[in-house]
Amino acid sequence: MNAVDEDGPYAEDSTLERPRLAPGTAFPPYAFVPGITPHPRTDPRGHGFGRPEPEAAPLDPDAWEANATYRRGIDLLNHGYCWEAHEAFEALWKAAGKRGPGAEFLKGLVKLAAAGVKVREGRAEGAVRHLTAAAAHFQEVAEATGRTRWAGLDLDALARHAGAARDGAAAAARAESARRAGAGSPDASARPVFDWVLVPGRG
Repeated sequence: MNAVDEDGPYAEDSTLERPRLAPGTAFPPYAFVPGITPHPRTDPRGHGFGRPEPEAAPLDPDAWEANATYRRGIDLLNHGYCWEAHEAFEALWKAAGKRGPGAEFLKGLVKLAAAGVKVREGRAEGAVRHLTAAAAHFQEVAEATGRTRWAGLDLDALARHAGAARDGAAAAARAESARRAGAGSPDASARPVFDWVLVPGRG
């Protein structure tokens, strides 16, 4: 995991390089933020309206490159499509059977993505709750398996960065609310929320 953090856990005007793991797959036309942009599944204007919810093959932690949904979910989270990343990671969690180390790891990613949605909503309390849970999920995987990495990501780094984001969640949510108020109109742009990038590796 490449987790460069220069100015704090939140992106703001980050120039951090954000590589693509699934470059052949286009991003949605907007990032869904509840109450601001159309719900992708239930609103006829939604970018996923009428399409089936994503299904996923089980994630093999030692062959993560072969799992298109995993690579897609990481791309979405890194580039600010937090709700859409949540949906991808949740599909993987269901494919993992919702229990066991693999499911625990994926639940941590689900919680990271959910925290990003809460920050974009300006809801610090929800972000703190999800980030606290995310850190605990990653720590649990490390303790239960004795592994330092899962599906290419460093478990300790994931837990540490979730904790740092939790500690800065209130300020980030306030900044998001102020940005939205200043804009005077709904913001449908996808912006990275966190000032770190998930880059799975080998080893």
